[in-house]
Amino acid sequence: MSPARFLPRFAALGAALALAACASQSPTTADAAPVAMIPPQTMVQAIRAAAGDGDGELAVQPLRDPMVEDLRERAVALEGQGDLDGAAAALDQALEIVDGDPALLQERAEVAILQNDFTRATELAERAYALGAQVGPLCRRHWITLEQVRLSTGDAAGAVQARGQADGCRVAGPTRY
Repeated sequence: MSPARFLPRFAALGAALALAACASQSPTTADAAPVAMIPPQTMVQAIRAAAGDGDGELAVQPLRDPMVEDLRERAVALEGQGDLDGAAAALDQALEIVDGDPALLQERAEVAILQNDFTRATELAERAYALGAQVGPLCRRHWITLEQVRLSTGDAAGAVQARGQADGCRVAGPTRY
């Protein structure tokens, strides 16, 4: 066998090793700075804005337990006052009553982001998506939550993938006559 036959394989192997070496080096402070500078409030604003108004698209709205609704409203008020721990506690209490409510899980994920608990936010958004209708404004909030977390951790490819999933949540509502 001719050594020239193996040159493309060695070149590919060399390129892969070079890329691996680059990827394994720790980022410089300048590289890490933009990632760390995404304020949690900005992330949550992007998530909530991504929902849009839902006009002309399919959106599933479950019936609400009045006690859960009171806790949700309390969480909104506490968040507005800057009491993130209180808001989280109110939403956690509501989740004890209705633990499979995708909207409630999403709201708790957003508060987790405000608390810089990105692991918890990811878990909650993924669970909310799995339990939800997987279409409409709430679906977009789940995926934009994941996009924002991935951006904040430097996972650009994961963020692009999450954005693509969010775009797929837009489904036209049924035609009404």
